Amino acid sequence: MPDPSLRRSPLEPHTLAAAAGPSWQVRLLAEAPSTNAVAAAEPRPGLVVVADHQTAGRGRLDRDWQTPAGVALTFSVVVEPGLPDEHWPLLPLAVGVAVAEGVRRSAGVPVGLKWPNDVLVEGGPRPGKVAGILLERVTGGATSSATFPGALAVLGVGLNVDQAAQELPVPTATSLRLAGGPVDRSALFGAVLTALGEVLAQLRTDRSAVLTAYRQRCTTLGAEVEVHLPDGTLLSGVAEDIDEHGRVVVAGRAVGAGDVVHLRPRRMA
Repeated sequence: MPDPSLRRSPLEPHTLAAAAGPSWQVRLLAEAPSTNAVAAAEPRPGLVVVADHQTAGRGRLDRDWQTPAGVALTFSVVVEPGLPDEHWPLLPLAVGVAVAEGVRRSAGVPVGLKWPNDVLVEGGPRPGKVAGILLERVTGGATSSATFPGALAVLGVGLNVDQAAQELPVPTATSLRLAGGPVDRSALFGAVLTALGEVLAQLRTDRSAVLTAYRQRCTTLGAEVEVHLPDGTLLSGVAEDIDEHGRVVVAGRAVGAGDVVHLRPRRMA
């Protein structure tokens, strides 16, 4: 049973709106199955849906992302990327850069990025996954208007903020609390959104700079990995690069996030 002393205060709409700033329209829900689903139902650029308790969140390939009430920061942002289709795979990488920068600014915790969509605490008393990112493309509805003719992106972020060890879903997860960072979710929310706005603006004008920032934080690069592909085959070797389309290059072969079931450290004999 969770320790009663670990109960936290709920998020407040006015505090979140102030932290986000005037560029974003924040909608706070006490509870929601999935913030991505809520945002995708009525998408409009600048909308940010936050859930104090997300009950049925989804990660990549529809994997579960569950969070206890009052301890995580789960939100989805609707943006008009302004990118050609071939560069959409760079979006989750850009969000990863923004999350890492927001965590650094707000909590002072250095984190790395595991390709394609995980944010990791590598050192300290409890290393592990601290955040996940999910990108969904939305068409129709608001996206078909003259103002927003292109597809919109729903960018989902789930950050473990204040969980104690017994509240984490798997042994490989961690939280900012366990990494020694402060646990003010509203301040963290504002820092991540500010960084996200900066990185997305840069992505539209200088994709190479965003890729460079991602590569600098990417813990996958240089590691021996195993790439599990949908047909059951395994690609093993050194992760050599992240190419201009956001694909990881392993043993000379570039594979995109949609072509990968798992990417894991290589098991050495």
